Amino acid sequence: MTVGGAGPRMLLCLFNICHAMGSRMDPFEEKLRRLKEAFKTGKTKSAKFRAEQLRNLSRFLQHNSKQLRDALAGDLGKSALESDISEIILCQNEVDLALKNLQTWMKDESVSTNLLTKLSSAFIRKEPFGVVLIIAPWNYPLNLLIVPLVGAIAAGNCAVLKPSEISKNTEKVLAELLPQYLDPSCFTVVLGGPEETGQLLKHKFDYIFFTGSPQVGKIVMTAAAKHLTPITLELGGKNPCYVDDDCDPQTVANRVAWFRYFNAGQTCVAPDYILCSQEMQERLVPALQNAITRFYGDNPQTSPNLGRIINQKHFKRLQGLLGCGRVVIGGQSDEGECYIAPTVLVDVRESEPVMQEEIFGPILPLVTVRSLDEAINFINQREKPLALYAFSNNSQVVNQMLERTSSGGFGGNDGFLYLTLPAMPLGGVGNSGMGRYHGKFSFDTFSHQRACLLRSPGMEMLNDLRYPPYGPWNQQFISWAMGSQSCTLL
Repeated sequence: MTVGGAGPRMLLCLFNICHAMGSRMDPFEEKLRRLKEAFKTGKTKSAKFRAEQLRNLSRFLQHNSKQLRDALAGDLGKSALESDISEIILCQNEVDLALKNLQTWMKDESVSTNLLTKLSSAFIRKEPFGVVLIIAPWNYPLNLLIVPLVGAIAAGNCAVLKPSEISKNTEKVLAELLPQYLDPSCFTVVLGGPEETGQLLKHKFDYIFFTGSPQVGKIVMTAAAKHLTPITLELGGKNPCYVDDDCDPQTVANRVAWFRYFNAGQTCVAPDYILCSQEMQERLVPALQNAITRFYGDNPQTSPNLGRIINQKHFKRLQGLLGCGRVVIGGQSDEGECYIAPTVLVDVRESEPVMQEEIFGPILPLVTVRSLDEAINFINQREKPLALYAFSNNSQVVNQMLERTSSGGFGGNDGFLYLTLPAMPLGGVGNSGMGRYHGKFSFDTFSHQRACLLRSPGMEMLNDLRYPPYGPWNQQFISWAMGSQSCTLL
């Protein structure tokens, strides 16, 4: 039998040609097919497999620490200390925590029952979603890929890892070395820029975890919506820092300067601007100058402890922001080194670009307000930030800021050290993101919590009261039984 003059052999040949062409046009199809097939076998669900992959991930971090430090220095000018405390050690701590608690996290969670389900076993089972996609940014290119991966592995998923092409040295290390440590049938690293990522997002994943800007986050969320794929968005925004009159300006300056200029300001939870009174500004500026000189010397450009801007594009963007307000500290730049000096701006107008976009660099604007209430109103009139900070010797001031605002995280009299605590979640709210991770929160993010109830097939007579026809007694008894909670069944 022929169809349109083509015999079965010709049709098969054409199909194979089209399939081969499609594979060449779509470099991700075969990799995704392999991961989906591996997940279907159930191999990722066992505690033994998960623990083995986590131990291999730990080996990757330990065996390649020098290559990772060198790559981070090449991409961002990070010192060995910054690379350790913000990337390698945090990743290792997440792996260690997951290995220590894996059996507990995986265990079915029993729930309380009512009289209608008294003889049943009711529990929540933590199941993996399947094949997940993790898209990492360039500013913490190791941390923001590996930490979500720990949660994905612990929860029993297969994973496609997309490191940022902008941090090219770290991308190269991840692409060449990480696959040597993980099961290649379950985990893969894919490369490319925006075009390739767009093509990748056309595929159906079981979960997507994205870290980046709100603008790109909207694109990723739109792609996920086409497949009704659940998603976590770790975004950013302009993080306010309120400094009360009742505090020591040098203490505040030391803490703010360290968090603002860490990683050359390229941190999504860094304080983006300061709100303070005119009087505090006059005291804070010399204190900030003192802190910057103490940390980075008289010429910060020669300091081994100050990073560099990731590339020319971001350097030029930041260089443009130096024209906002009035520079009172820093302001120097060197395009050849992608260097922007630790900078403080005053007399900044709300309408200027430095107050309209996330700075993501070593520039700190000071905005004057007349009171705590004015500062709170200023914050609440804008998008909810990923982080918010308040400094005061008066605990009531800090608590007022905490109670009357909303943000992903909050720091009172300190910066983002809470990120070193795996028991604390990292996640935004509103424009700064959705979802959360770190520690057990990562495991929960990559787990479907399946409601389960198991009942004996016998003792059917006990069910007669719930079957029609209904009478007043049935209604009264069932209403009472449903509202009656018993102890959790163990």
